[in-house]
Amino acid sequence: MHIWVDADACPGVIKEILYRVAERTRLPVTLVANQWLKTPPYPSIRSIQVAKGFDVADNYIVEQAVAGDLVITADIPLAAGAIEKGALALNPRGELYSKENIKQTLDMRNFMDTLRSSGVETGGPPAFSQADRQAFANQLDRLLASRRAG
Repeated sequence: MHIWVDADACPGVIKEILYRVAERTRLPVTLVANQWLKTPPYPSIRSIQVAKGFDVADNYIVEQAVAGDLVITADIPLAAGAIEKGALALNPRGELYSKENIKQTLDMRNFMDTLRSSGVETGGPPAFSQADRQAFANQLDRLLASRRAG
């Protein structure tokens, strides 16, 4: 399993959790962003800087991910692309996207985008919380445990 991180918008506390996972498990963790990222000097952690532009990092991750990989992202179209390739997708708040829920999640995202573009004020997501951090860590632990067991 390779862990791919959509790093431009990934909260720092989530990156820290992933750094510890890389150190503990030696799983490769690759952060992809359109800016330079400082990462710990651990052999299984690397960062890749892609060109600036709409969806450049997302497209890179989808191109590189293979079945069984894990993609960390809050970007629903990126999650859908990863799932289509057989990868898992987990958002920083601990929600695991799957074949069973990605279409509905993508439809809701597109609906909300249509509302926003027509001038409806929809608000944004709530602030990232300690509960979100814990939910992410718990879901990641479950995924890693099932990987070891399977």
